[in-house]
Amino acid sequence: MKKTIIAASVCSLMLACGVAHAKEGGDQYPNGAETWFAGAVPPPGNYFINYLGHYSGDLKDASGHNVNQAGDGGPANVNSNFASFRFLQTTNQKLFGATWSWHVIVPVVDLEIDRGGKAGATGVGDITVSPLILAWHGSEWHTVAALDINLPTGEYDEHDARKSIGANYYSFEPVFGVTYLGKGGWEASAKFMYNIKTENEDTNYQSGDEFHVDYLVGKHFGNWGVGINGYYLKQVTDDKQNGSKVAPDGYRGQVFAYGPSVKYTTKGGTHLIAQWQHETHVENRFGGDKYWLKMIMPL
Repeated sequence: MKKTIIAASVCSLMLACGVAHAKEGGDQYPNGAETWFAGAVPPPGNYFINYLGHYSGDLKDASGHNVNQAGDGGPANVNSNFASFRFLQTTNQKLFGATWSWHVIVPVVDLEIDRGGKAGATGVGDITVSPLILAWHGSEWHTVAALDINLPTGEYDEHDARKSIGANYYSFEPVFGVTYLGKGGWEASAKFMYNIKTENEDTNYQSGDEFHVDYLVGKHFGNWGVGINGYYLKQVTDDKQNGSKVAPDGYRGQVFAYGPSVKYTTKGGTHLIAQWQHETHVENRFGGDKYWLKMIMPL
């Protein structure tokens, strides 16, 4: 079952944006991807959004302690570099009084896991699509509702979890985002998500549902912005295999992360974001540090 934990945790390194990263349950969304303006979409037009990052961490058990390798091998750990390429179109169409948008995200992952020896994989991860993103914009409050669909397109190795960068199942994720942007430049944003997974038919393993949220509190200074960002995740249903609960705690994962974020907007309207997220209170998943560079560019 330790192999199952590793396989599921690897999925958190895949960058599909719902915006994409998941955790012990194998959620394909990369937590912490959406912080600034999480409850808004840009004006009508076409946009390219690029996420670049690095993640490293040690595998934790249900008590938050390191899962150590045999002998003196130290904790099982992961290192990953990732890039995600997202195309977003904001249309001029209105639906329920909201602006309609859609997007597609293609993640690329370079992964290495040290667990009984080092192994890894490089390639395209699980692609995310959303045909329906609805945004309502006011003078200070902005909200978004969407449905992301994660597709099992990434490489998957049933026999060696260290070589899997795909989850090998579909997942569906309702999304609600909200942003408050006051006249004084203060911003508070959050993106709430609930991830529902289908069964991995190769292993008859059903990962549990997860509630998670990205957040940011920051201040805008002209073209600059600085703030505190992060994410929280809690698995709310048990993992099951062949219909039976796995382990006494159902391998329910959790994590809370925090760190600084800096944003700069160019004269041409391109947003550049750099942020760090340190993970704490980690159970049944990898826990470590995530570093991001994000670009939002109008086409």
